[in-house]
Amino acid sequence: MNPTAPIHPVHGHVTFLGAGPGDPGLLTLRAVEALATADVLIADPQVLDVVRAHARAHVDMPAQTVTDEASKTADIPVLRDTANLVMTAARGGKRVVRAVLGDPGLDGNAADEMLACANEGITFEVVPGVATAVGVPAYAGVPLRDGRGADVRFLDARTASDTCWSEVGASEVTAVVSTTLDSVVAAAGELVSAGRKPDTPLTVTVAGTTTRQRTWTATLGSLAQVLKAAKVLPSPDGGQPVIAVVGERSAAAQRDRLSWFESKPLFGWNVLVPRTKEQAASLSDQLRSYGAVPSEVPTIAVEPPRTPQQMERAVKGLVTGRYEWIAFTSVNAVKAVREKFEEYGLDARAFAGIKVAAVGEQTAKSLIEFGVKPDLVPSGEQSAAGLLEDWPPYDPVFDPIDRVFLPRADIATETLVAGLIELGWEVDDVTAYRTVRASPPPAETREAIKGGGFDAVLFTSSSTVRNLVGIAGKPHNVTVIACIGPATAKTAEEHGLRVDVLSPEPSVHKLAEALADFGAARRDAALEAGDPVTRPSERRPGSRRRARS
Repeated sequence: MNPTAPIHPVHGHVTFLGAGPGDPGLLTLRAVEALATADVLIADPQVLDVVRAHARAHVDMPAQTVTDEASKTADIPVLRDTANLVMTAARGGKRVVRAVLGDPGLDGNAADEMLACANEGITFEVVPGVATAVGVPAYAGVPLRDGRGADVRFLDARTASDTCWSEVGASEVTAVVSTTLDSVVAAAGELVSAGRKPDTPLTVTVAGTTTRQRTWTATLGSLAQVLKAAKVLPSPDGGQPVIAVVGERSAAAQRDRLSWFESKPLFGWNVLVPRTKEQAASLSDQLRSYGAVPSEVPTIAVEPPRTPQQMERAVKGLVTGRYEWIAFTSVNAVKAVREKFEEYGLDARAFAGIKVAAVGEQTAKSLIEFGVKPDLVPSGEQSAAGLLEDWPPYDPVFDPIDRVFLPRADIATETLVAGLIELGWEVDDVTAYRTVRASPPPAETREAIKGGGFDAVLFTSSSTVRNLVGIAGKPHNVTVIACIGPATAKTAEEHGLRVDVLSPEPSVHKLAEALADFGAARRDAALEAGDPVTRPSERRPGSRRRARS
């Protein structure tokens, strides 16, 4: 191999990638692979956040500018438009990903950029994506075809010719119309004028496939009244894109049974999770599966112990054979020990011959990432009490050493220490880290907490209640308060909050499940009463929530 050969060929490579209509989960596996190897990422603004999460940390994302009419008229080339950005990067031998909303072949103008690459001999590939006109109806509960088959016609209201409107209006095809909120009534009128019956059903969906999605069911003749009654029009946001599906498959009775996305129990709820992103990862994923939008706000910060000597002696004791067991009760404890190991040039091999216990799924996961498989994880409740139920008593015949290393927070309870001593073990209870109140969140978040911008907040411990109120203020009375157990609920009530949801078990996942059940019951009650389904934050602001008597 020639060491002076360039890493990239003279001409680079361009991947035209469909990023889907907006839901990050609709990215294909091939799209994720391409993003991971890109040198340059050029994305439509609507999908930048969707694709950026899968790109390399230092990927180049050059700024885009819109070609203005004055430059076109004066025949002045705009050097920073999208096509030029793509070509410039490719000429420099870079691997370029050009991410577009929806699908490259059906949405946008990617074909022009592909031709530009072909004309210069720049190799390119196309990674199809879920087209907006296909994905949005699917999320709205409107299948475009069924077992009987049907013709489907796609129209862009901005460019459709009179002939196009006439052909669709004179037929019974299912029409998928791309337009804007303030133009959709005019599009319905075009179809009626062209021959479609005014009582033909249609759906109109805005912000499709995202948790802001909203769908209205009407007929071509009643659409204007429906949108006006829903206070959707007139609107300052009338320019936002919508997908309208015209045809019998949009009938209200059918959609009521097939609307799987907007009927999720926490659809569109903004849920405050008072934990760090690392701690809240699996919990936030669970909330998203219920349709919620989680926001992680740390209420505690982790700092080293004031006197590190005790921790240093304990870690050295691990290496010299002082302990039979080491028990981790949190991810932070694993992190603290791992940092000490790295400081001394040690790795997971230092755990050889030592039994390892872990409380909680995330704690066990962090140990496995370190290269250590726990020997003991509670079979029942993931807590100190659950660990003690499975912990073996000390047996001098089978246990050559009777000592346990317990690295913990400075504010940890004594339940585990007392239980281990009762089982015959000696315990080195070591402060591995200190927990202090986190810095206040941004002003915008504080205002949302106090002003009713959040639909629910999940409190996972008494300290999260105290710290959140301390750094951000008391949640508004419209916010649903969910607590992980009776002790946390009591603390919430002491701070003037009424607890709406109590987890049946001390588990963050059971807590999220209980909140979803609450949301589903609330939704069912609204539908049964004939009321619109609204989020808690959409209620009229009132006084602060009072504690129940």
